[in-house]
Amino acid sequence: MRDRPVAGTSAGKAAPGAVPWLWDRPRKASTPRRPGRSGGLPEAVLFDRDGTLVADVPYNGDPARVAPMPTAPAAVAALRRLGVPVGVVSNQSGVARGLLTREQVAAVRRRVDELFGPFDVWAVCPHGPEDGCGCRKPAPGLVLAACERLGAAPERTVVVGDIGSDVRAASAAGARGVLVPTPVTRPEEVAAARETAGDLLAAVRLVCPTGSEAGRGTHPGPTRAPARQRPRATGGAR
Repeated sequence: MRDRPVAGTSAGKAAPGAVPWLWDRPRKASTPRRPGRSGGLPEAVLFDRDGTLVADVPYNGDPARVAPMPTAPAAVAALRRLGVPVGVVSNQSGVARGLLTREQVAAVRRRVDELFGPFDVWAVCPHGPEDGCGCRKPAPGLVLAACERLGAAPERTVVVGDIGSDVRAASAAGARGVLVPTPVTRPEEVAAARETAGDLLAAVRLVCPTGSEAGRGTHPGPTRAPARQRPRATGGAR
């Protein structure tokens, strides 16, 4: 179930303490920022979680139900071979709705890291659409927080997701957004997206042209997401 923004709730005064949850891998203090990589590679690629990296299970707090989307592991592996840091930016309003706990969100995060290898940063918004936070996509807070943790410039960062709020968050942060549509992506979201790709591996080839061979041979061709219609919530889901 997609965690879509509710019309009229993107503005407003943020609730006290409305900040994202962040997890990252320990980095050496001497680890340099990676500006101006040869061939114009991005300084970081940030992925939406549900419906992008893994199948969208509404308000999932069960690690056993985590399943990678087609080509997702190959796409992440290709970026790592190129030396591009990877992160996750995810709305999880189930916390605000009383349907998830922080530990459940963390357990699912650990399972995703087991399946893909540890991501360099996770930025998660636990707030609901009425909380007025600055991190719930399409607001830029998650993207900016992840970039800060990675030492990446937002304008040299790519955000990949499956719904309009993902690419709108990228735009709001000054980053590049790539939409990877699934059967539940709305037609108007596809039409509004500046860049689209058929799957995550195609998205990596789009944003890393000089490293396009990195993912070759790992998959015979573009694969669309499973044609399973997920229910829509009138006020947004995740």
